[in-house]
Amino acid sequence: MFKGLGAMGDMAKMMKSAQEMQSKMAEMQEELHSISVVGESGAGLVKATATAKGELTGLDIDPSIFHPDEKEVAEDLILAAIKDAQAKAQERSKSETRRLLESMGLPADMDLPI
Repeated sequence: MFKGLGAMGDMAKMMKSAQEMQSKMAEMQEELHSISVVGESGAGLVKATATAKGELTGLDIDPSIFHPDEKEVAEDLILAAIKDAQAKAQERSKSETRRLLESMGLPADMDLPI
């Protein structure tokens, strides 16, 4: 298709590759909204669910942690579960990005603005 165009043909191929990568990155960003991760604390007494984009979507709290004299413990467990879910979301996002980059023949550790 680009034979005989020399450098212009190479530039056209590069532009096509960049557009393909941009399209695949947009697809991946949409997929990250549908991937769920679960963070836990207190041996599963508190569970926080988030999308791989880090948006908190659910919180499951075992009622046994609700004692008036242990309010701070309950708060700490809730925060810990949320932080765990966010960390897992970030790692899942990185994992999905690495998978995409590798599928396109690019270095898996390439730093992209996501």
